[in-house]
Amino acid sequence: MRFPFRAVTGRRRAVTGRRRAAAGRRRTVLGRRARVGSLAAALLPALLPAVAVPLVAPATPAAANGVVVGGSPTSTDRAPWVVALASRKRFGSGRSGQFCGAVAVAPRTVITAAHCFGREALGVGDWRQLPDLRVIAGRTDLSGSAGQELKLSQVWANPSFDPDTNAGDIAVITLASALPKEATIAMADASDTDDYRAGTQAHVYGWGDTTGRGTYSDTLRTATVTVFSDTACAQAYPGSFDGTYVRASMMCAGAKGGGKDACQGDSGGPLVVADRVIGLVSWGSGCAEAAYPGVYTRVSAVASLVAAHS
Repeated sequence: MRFPFRAVTGRRRAVTGRRRAAAGRRRTVLGRRARVGSLAAALLPALLPAVAVPLVAPATPAAANGVVVGGSPTSTDRAPWVVALASRKRFGSGRSGQFCGAVAVAPRTVITAAHCFGREALGVGDWRQLPDLRVIAGRTDLSGSAGQELKLSQVWANPSFDPDTNAGDIAVITLASALPKEATIAMADASDTDDYRAGTQAHVYGWGDTTGRGTYSDTLRTATVTVFSDTACAQAYPGSFDGTYVRASMMCAGAKGGGKDACQGDSGGPLVVADRVIGLVSWGSGCAEAAYPGVYTRVSAVASLVAAHS
């Protein structure tokens, strides 16, 4: 999960501002996570450092049978609160137009990454300019038509989101129609400190890149990752092109030896412990690399913002 724009194109996210030169492979749609972008990687293999990127999916059709690196198949029956953001107009008809993940925390409230609503991800300045933008619920296989495609009534994307550090990467979607209450999950709050303790096992979900090389999944996948200490996260991302780990609003998780992580197309998707969502896929450097765990928005730090804009 690297870049903030880990949607379907990015490393993890999109490669905004100065990162644009190294269009990441990570998570977002245009993702920073992509480390350097295929063309840049081919031309400048030794000149550019690894760049942390959002994990959004790319705006061009992606190979879909190759989401979560090192994971296994699951279903929306088991995780009904995992939903997808989609626009066929922007991302093509394959995989239902999915470009980011999200999670339902109330019948009409869905949370995701703020970078999923940036111009780099959507290609427009305002989400209303994509009339077919939908939240897809109950669809394990994006090549099918099961579940619901729900219209968006309102979107609050954190105006304080910082694309340089990736801090404040949270957006709140109000749905035009309600989901069943049983299709929602609780958010971690300030009292849930044990959920963030180093060594805690958590589960990340998504339909993103499964290999770190642009192979996107049709079906929902999940991987078990380990929560890292703030000290370890800060050491992995001290600043510069790799992004900056901000303890107050972020957390990170992965596998000590690498091999398990979120990736492009997983941005905004949930990291879950027990029956609570504790993180949202945000950014990182590369996908599933031992030295670079995935970075997530710390849900307990933004729960009050979600409540204020629900």
